[in-house]
Amino acid sequence: MEEFNIKTPNLVEGISDLKRQEILDYFNRTFELDTKLYETLQVEDAFYMRADPLRHPLIFYYGHTSCFFVNKLVLAGLLPSHINPEFESMFAIGVDEMSWDDLNEKNYNWPSVDEVRFYRKTVQKTVAQLIKDLPLQLPINWENPFWPIIMGIEHQNIHIETSSVLIRQLPVDKLQNGIFNEVYKEDNEIPTNELLPIKGGEISLGKSHQHYLYGWDLEYGNHKETIEDFKVAKYLVSNAEFYEFIKDNGYHTEQWWTEEGWSWKNYKQAEHPQFWVKESNSYKLRLMTQVVPMKWSFPAEINYLEAKAFCNWKSAKTSKKLRLPTEAEWYKLVNHCKIKDADQWNVAPGNINLEHYTSSCPVNKFSFGDFFDVMGNVWQWTETPITGYAGFKVHPLYDDFSTPTFDGKHNLIKGGSWISTGNEATLHARYAFRRHFYQHAGFRYVESEQEPEIRVDSYVTDEEVAISCEQNYGANYLGIEKLPLQLNEILKKHIANPSTKNLLDLNCNTGRLAFEAAQNFKQVTAIDASARFIQPAIELQKNGLLRYVVKDEGDLQVFKDVLLNNLRLEKPINPVLFMQDDAMKLKERYKDFDAIVAFNLLEELQNPQLLLNEIHKRIRKDGIFILGSSYQWNKAITPKENWLGGFKKDGEPVKSIETIQHILSSQFTLVEKPFDLKYLTRKSSRDFDVIISEVSIWKKK
Repeated sequence: MEEFNIKTPNLVEGISDLKRQEILDYFNRTFELDTKLYETLQVEDAFYMRADPLRHPLIFYYGHTSCFFVNKLVLAGLLPSHINPEFESMFAIGVDEMSWDDLNEKNYNWPSVDEVRFYRKTVQKTVAQLIKDLPLQLPINWENPFWPIIMGIEHQNIHIETSSVLIRQLPVDKLQNGIFNEVYKEDNEIPTNELLPIKGGEISLGKSHQHYLYGWDLEYGNHKETIEDFKVAKYLVSNAEFYEFIKDNGYHTEQWWTEEGWSWKNYKQAEHPQFWVKESNSYKLRLMTQVVPMKWSFPAEINYLEAKAFCNWKSAKTSKKLRLPTEAEWYKLVNHCKIKDADQWNVAPGNINLEHYTSSCPVNKFSFGDFFDVMGNVWQWTETPITGYAGFKVHPLYDDFSTPTFDGKHNLIKGGSWISTGNEATLHARYAFRRHFYQHAGFRYVESEQEPEIRVDSYVTDEEVAISCEQNYGANYLGIEKLPLQLNEILKKHIANPSTKNLLDLNCNTGRLAFEAAQNFKQVTAIDASARFIQPAIELQKNGLLRYVVKDEGDLQVFKDVLLNNLRLEKPINPVLFMQDDAMKLKERYKDFDAIVAFNLLEELQNPQLLLNEIHKRIRKDGIFILGSSYQWNKAITPKENWLGGFKKDGEPVKSIETIQHILSSQFTLVEKPFDLKYLTRKSSRDFDVIISEVSIWKKK
């Protein structure tokens, strides 16, 4: 697998011309590996099968990684325009089990495999040329134009692995081995697991923004923990060791399972791990593209809920206090074993980076001193829900990579698997999945009297999102009513008989207007480009509770709790459909609305004129379009040539409303003279921004 040995590059040190070639090589090797992955699908109909009911068919992921490159590079201003706007909408969103993901097949008319294959080739050629032409200056940091290119490559590495898990769930008669034929064939003698001591002490987690390897936003920052002395299993739990749990009726004994785990077990009617295949009274093992005789010495590949049940069972059987390791304890193990980061390997020290096998292998194959498989073979579940370190901040080009998972429902996996490449194979890698999800993931257990530190950000701490929460759900300040309530009054004034009508709220932010309007409208669809902002609305809708933190003064904070029942809504609200989508590339199904609100959206778009040119296609005859904008044009978001106004042309000032009227008047009639709407943004207890947006109301001809 030498041609697919993919290490993430050093982004700080080197010579620019050599670094450019290294990045180009890294891009092409990753892209080709992604291409080879899908060549394991022997028949085209496999692309359209749902391997997992909580995920899209594989045709989505086949297009998604290329679409990601284009969307991020356009957003960064590195590509002048989209390559295929239809694809770059269809393949953009829907990769995790989030409540705003749209997995309804009725809403998708998937293209042919050949069409997507051609699109992928076009994207590969486009990005390769950009790498060749773009000025390169080291170091490559968050502000460097090469950063979104590396981001796209690392994003593709992630999906190589997650798509391989989906392929592993397809019928084997739909697959061929392709490049994944270097499976480990033998079943070694099964080792007896044992617990070995690790010295405790303080440990620092996180890395600085000056680190020389690419990182996702949640890898940066700093967190310190003090760990007591503990013991760690020498090996990952093997299939043989896990089988003892099965034989002891583990899947039918509720006391070993958490409430969440038992609910999942009953829902799935699980009797054994996902990748075990039961035949009569014996088991076989499903590898990526084939079923083989059971490999008892291979690691048990399970989800967190099964791993936790096993630990509870084994604790009772051994009278030891066993559990999964925390993230900090895993790093203590890494430090104990003196493991080097990926860039310092000559040969991968474990079954990782596709350097050894295209499957997992026996748990006693790769040693790290006294321990085995500290990195590689399969990911290792931890007790730690994912959250940010102190100093966490999002990257503006991918603002919802991490924060939607900061919900206490996604647990960290550490160490990588046999197919983990790029950033995934680095020591700072932080990835998390829902506890019931399957990856190429197993576990080892620890013995400790210390209760794990479980940090869950139940309060929204993302500053920008918290400010939006306060603007939506906080108190009125300085005698000025909250913006969403003012907008709702405009809706009431201009929309007759709303109980029979459908409303689209574009740029819904954290959702207050949608909740208010849903008292009156038959149906409200609320869309925002960022999952960061939708998440609080979803939490409020689902649980009736939203918590967020806003700044008081200095380092002091104010913790806010919002109850849906306390919003003084006059009557029960109708259901609101919250969705994530790009207003410039809305999916075809968003149409036939009786009313559309787009407030402070234009200034967040790369090309606002595109929205204005197309919005009439989304609204019915005589429908009302309510548009508001502060016209705070920002060249970093909207190139100056795309501004609607705020500049001089032929020596005369051009106002944005003039351009808006010119564009919309062909399809709409202006209902009344545009007017100003004043509202506040609270930045701290004594710091407010007063903003005035101009509102124009239009009726579809």
